Amino acid sequence: MDSLHLVHVKLLASDILTLTPQHTSPPSFVCCGRTVVRAEVVGVVVSRDRREKFLRFLVDDGTACVPCVLWLNHQYLNANSSSDSDPTGEMALKMSEVVCLGTLLRVRGRIVMYRGAIQIVVRDVVLEEDPNVEVLHWLQCVHMAKECYDLPLPSA
Repeated sequence: MDSLHLVHVKLLASDILTLTPQHTSPPSFVCCGRTVVRAEVVGVVVSRDRREKFLRFLVDDGTACVPCVLWLNHQYLNANSSSDSDPTGEMALKMSEVVCLGTLLRVRGRIVMYRGAIQIVVRDVVLEEDPNVEVLHWLQCVHMAKECYDLPLPSA
């Protein structure tokens, strides 16, 4: 099995949106013949829609805009928990406060297909202070494509 399915693969938004879906369980995608499940993208928030149970936003890295969803309803998902506080839900609420229009973010999460479109279900969000991080991410994506993603799979 390809080890890329275990990590957040550094990809440009245009690459994420052109991934080929595989009909597997759990859902996965193919990039250059390799299985990809998780991704990392760096870009500017250009759209934000907050609802009771989730925050939907678009991240633009200059190549495309990738839809992202941050679930805020972990307290509903963890209804059987006897604990009064939900650290996962609290973390999601704190991350949602970082997502503002015009901010530069690093987003990591699971790639999913929803209503026929690819999106990222957010695992974590990091506010980036240095605008050079976006260019560095581009360079890392190109480097990783040449040195890792585009290489043939090792034979077993």
